[in-house]
Amino acid sequence: MALSGLEIFKKLPKTNCKDCGFPTCLAFAMQLVAGKVELAKCPHVSEEVKEALSEAAQPPILKVQVGTEDNSFIVGEETVMFRHDRTFVNQNAFAVSVDDDTDPAKVEEIVKNVNDLKYERVGQTLELDAICIKNKSGDKNIFLGAVEKIASITKKPLIFISSDPDTLMAAATEYKDRKPLIHTATKDNIDKFISLSKETGCPIVIRGESFEDIAAMTEKMRKEGIKNLVIDIGKRDLKSDFFNQLTLRRAAIKKKDRLFGYPTIVFPNEITDDPLKETLIASIFVAKYGSIIVLSNAKPQSVYPLLVYRQNIYTDPRKPMQVEQKIYEIGSPDENSPVLITTNFSLTYFIISGEIEGSKVPSWLLVMDVEGQSVLTAWAAGKFVPELIAQFINKSGIADKVKTKEIVIPGYVAQLQGELEDELDGKWKITVGPREAGEVPKFLKNYVA
Repeated sequence: MALSGLEIFKKLPKTNCKDCGFPTCLAFAMQLVAGKVELAKCPHVSEEVKEALSEAAQPPILKVQVGTEDNSFIVGEETVMFRHDRTFVNQNAFAVSVDDDTDPAKVEEIVKNVNDLKYERVGQTLELDAICIKNKSGDKNIFLGAVEKIASITKKPLIFISSDPDTLMAAATEYKDRKPLIHTATKDNIDKFISLSKETGCPIVIRGESFEDIAAMTEKMRKEGIKNLVIDIGKRDLKSDFFNQLTLRRAAIKKKDRLFGYPTIVFPNEITDDPLKETLIASIFVAKYGSIIVLSNAKPQSVYPLLVYRQNIYTDPRKPMQVEQKIYEIGSPDENSPVLITTNFSLTYFIISGEIEGSKVPSWLLVMDVEGQSVLTAWAAGKFVPELIAQFINKSGIADKVKTKEIVIPGYVAQLQGELEDELDGKWKITVGPREAGEVPKFLKNYVA
């Protein structure tokens, strides 16, 4: 069981040196037990104490890495129940399931779709994380053949699912260098999986019908020094699986119960045959609290909403989402096209760029870095003011792209018009645009008329 804050404090140097960034050793101990800081932040802790405190220094939900180096994903390391308390750490991993008895041509198509599905959004690449290979045939050779084919055409991390430990041992041994996730150990075969983990170093999924089963298996694994675990608990129905995710998270975060402090895997693809319902169920587990979410397909209409939703959930609520500062070309603008300016708050950018695109008027959109704040917020904070805007415009290179020196500013900061013209030495005409984004199309059509 995890140590209390006072128990940790007693083992610290108690010098109150502040080298850790906290005013006292007691404050540091309290942050450590809450999982909000790492023990390494204290440079004066002895190796003996480090070993004694290693358990308390770990986050309530341990980290698990599937795959190796760049071809891997990490789940776990979570420290809070709700993202507004702090932030969620490692985003869910989405895996697409493939049955081993599927036609080889179909397998190749599915894997290609997984490999190719990528979207750029707000400076991030959104993509699927893994391929899940299921031993539906029950035949060891068919399964190994499917694994060989899939492994040869993708670098994505792999998840092996079989009810036969010998089949999983053969596959894990063959591909141990890729560190696949092995599913699944049960209370009846756990000894074999202890050996498998020690021999291959692969992360293991443990599956139990009850919390008592899970606790007994994780305790046995921990005694063997194995903590690279993922939990699978549920009956493949939404109500019970959702309840189990909440209960596991609460036990790990609130009660500090190390026996439940591991990432989880959920299977929306086995809860329903309806693709739309599957996407809806998967979205529930994105927030509550499936670490690895297995899907039945890689169709863009099913996957894209989940990728965007995951991106939104796993951003730090203390840091606004922002886009890159630069000149955005919307609709192939030329030297006579209008020029508009806004801030790099992602929501502002997407709304304004969408309205410009909808207007069918090719335009230049200058996006200024104000640390991800909206127009009014940035203006109030002194980040979207004439002096700084003028500096950005002069350095942006927009003067080389247009013949007519005129820039449209957001209507909510109309008061900047005169001062901004002065800052630009009268070389640019400043026009006040609409206050609401929905009025942009009409404004642009009248502007170029």
